[in-house]
Formats: sequence, C-alpha cells, structure tokens
Amino acid sequence: MRTSFILRSVCLVGVALLHAGCSSLVAGTSAEADLATLAMRANPDRYILVTVENEPTAMPTRAGSTTRGYDTAVRYQVSSQARATVQSLSSTYQLHEVRSWPIPALHVHCIVFELPGGADRDAVLAQLRREPSVRVAQPLHTFATASSTAAYNDPYLDLQRSLQQMAIPAAHRWSRGRGVRVAVIDTGVDTHHPDLAGRISESRNFIDADEKRFERDRHGTSVAGLIAALAGNSEGIVGVAPEVALIALKSCWQLDPASDAAVCNSFTLAQGLAAAIDAGAQVINLSLAGPSDPLLEELVSVADRTGVIVVGAVPPSGSAQSDASGFPAHAPGVIAVDISRPGSPPSADIQAPGDDIFTLTPAGGYGFASGSSLATAQVSGVVALLLSRQPRLTSGQVRTLLRDATERVPTPQGELASLNACAALAAMLGEGPCPHLLLARDKTANK
Repeated sequence: MRTSFILRSVCLVGVALLHAGCSSLVAGTSAEADLATLAMRANPDRYILVTVENEPTAMPTRAGSTTRGYDTAVRYQVSSQARATVQSLSSTYQLHEVRSWPIPALHVHCIVFELPGGADRDAVLAQLRREPSVRVAQPLHTFATASSTAAYNDPYLDLQRSLQQMAIPAAHRWSRGRGVRVAVIDTGVDTHHPDLAGRISESRNFIDADEKRFERDRHGTSVAGLIAALAGNSEGIVGVAPEVALIALKSCWQLDPASDAAVCNSFTLAQGLAAAIDAGAQVINLSLAGPSDPLLEELVSVADRTGVIVVGAVPPSGSAQSDASGFPAHAPGVIAVDISRPGSPPSADIQAPGDDIFTLTPAGGYGFASGSSLATAQVSGVVALLLSRQPRLTSGQVRTLLRDATERVPTPQGELASLNACAALAAMLGEGPCPHLLLARDKTANK
C-alpha cells in the first residue's frame, strides 16, 4: 500500500452575491418567502410577472467605499412612484404581490402577482398591457435544462479529472451503482464525512477497539470516497458509483497519522475477507499489495465461486511485492488494476487513472492522492455500475467487458491505455454511443 498522498490546500473562491438592487421580499419573513416560492413551483398558472417603470436614485456612498474616496455612486432602489404604481395595480385588478425586486439594467421594478380566485389569466394580462406604466405583463413561465447526461452540483467536480478521463458522467446515464454492496477492506473510514452520508451500511474493526482512530484513518477514507462519494449533494466530489452501499472493514492499520501508509497481515485480511463474504458483498476492493498468501487466495477463490467480484491493486514496479505471484493482483479470479501511464507496458488486467486523484480525507476534508490504490478503487466503482444493471455477471465476464472497453490514446509521452466506463456499460446493455477518451484528458496522466 505505497500510495503517495499529496495534500493540497483548496482555495474556495468567494461567491459574489448579486445584491444590486434587490429589494426586500414582499413576504414578510424568509419562511413566508419560501412558502411563496413553493406555491409558485406547484401551480405557476396562478401567478403572473409584471414590470413597471422605475428610475434609479443617486445616493452618496460611505467614505472610502470606492477608490475615488467621496464619490457618488448609484444605488438602485424602488422609487416612490413605482411603489404607488404597484399599489394601484394591486387594488384595481385584485392582485396579491408575493415577490418583487428592482432590475437596475432595465430601470424597472419586477413583481410576481398572484391572481384572484377564478380570474382569467390571459384577460388580466391583456388589461395590464394597456396600462401606460406597465412595461411587461406575462405568464410565469417554467424552464428546464436540456442536458443529456447527468448533472452535478458538487463544487470540486472540476478537480476530478479522472472522472472525465474514464467517461464516468456519461456512464451515469445508465447506472450509478444502486443496490450494489461494495466491501472496502482497508484502514478505517471517516463514516461521518459529508460525502459519505448514508453510503456506509456496515462497518467493522478487526484491528483494535479505537473507534476514534477508525474515523481518522486516511487511506480507507480516500478509497471509499472515490467509489461512493455522494453526487448532487452540493458537497465535495462525485463518486464513481455514488449509489452503492459500502461495507467498511478495517483490516489494516495506519502507520503515521499524517500519512496514508498502512499495513495489514494475513490474519486481519482473512477476517476482512470472511466478513465481506458473510455480509453479502458483491464487490470486494483490495487496494493493497503483498506476497502470495494461500489462506487469502483460498478466501478469494470462495468469493469468486459465489459470484463476488474481487478487485485488487498491482504493486508499484520494483517494490518488494511486485513479483509474479503476489497477492491480491495475481490470485486466481482477481481483477488486477494498475495506473494508466503513457508509454507503460500493460502490467495488469485493467488500467485506470491513479496520479493526482482528488478524493476525501478524514475530518470532512479533501486532497490529492496517487497510486494504484486509487486506480483500483475507481475500477471497483465501475464494476458496481455494471453489476447494478446485470447482477449475475461473473468475474470473467466483467474482466472481458473492462478489457474490451479499454481505449488506447496517443499522447506526446507515448500511448496511454485507460478504461472507458461508459463504453463498458454500453457494450453490456447494447446501448451507445459513448465519448472516446480525449487527448486533453491525458494531462492527468502525464505528471
């Protein structure tokens, strides 16, 4: 488990709030405003939108508020004439004002009116358009986005270059891993991380009784995040399979609180593997490497015969674990995963991004990590996407789907081989098309 973890501070750029000309909501409290918004969404035909003329008022700003000192700036407010016009319209047409705001660029005041019961909306609008002070009178239209793929509001999505490199957003059209149980046999996991809320169905500790330490472990947290981080929760990142159920099994212990380096042994790993099988895991993620181990290989063989897909990491080239008989990569039935790098010869069944991968850290944090552990976790997520649609797939069938969906992309440093998750799903489902991996994505792997 020689994954290198590179913490990088992530600066959140403050979002500029567009206060320009926003008047107080007509509803007296924020709760009333929320209720009004819900009502408009539920029955938009009961509401109309009207704008009336509104001229800006010049007001002196406070001293030093501009680079020119005591300058005069225009603060857009609602004029008394506009307010009087709104009041007159409300009275004349029995309209109820529910929301309003001035629009500086148009020099108008905009109002959402609720129509009286039984009113003919089109007739009221026709009358309002004849009013000299009314600029616009229209229905409250409803709009929807026109996206053909999954949309996310997770703020760090742009940092997840590997997600694009593997065509995960396109794959999410067909699967997000719902219903699949994935066992992560690793260190502990920050089960309270905002991006793992509701994703961990079971956790066990085969190392000690220190539950606080369990929550602070780094490696398991980063692996779990790549597989299952919540999507569309306005938090952090998007997991490869954001709707799986995780089983967190601590079978390794972290060597240093400031590093993700960790170790395991045959006994603790055997406990973890047995627990994963007993818990009904459909995928077992082993982001670790070591020598050949008969006991562990036997447990993996049992898992494979019962339909569990085991995904394991290839150790770093030249390391003590990189012999041809090491566990888990060379155990029969295991889908072995290595980092996709330009010019590197194939060293495993599957290649996936593993350099500078943005993922979770304990205490609700985020950071970058590198290593085959991260590549393995992402492939485990892709396997979950497949099993969610075809639960009876064997390890051989999964391996074939993943191999056939591996694309070779030319880069200035050499040819890059990497898994296209969308292509794997499309081949299984008889769907398509899927985007090909693009040269622009190779910047992730060129480091």
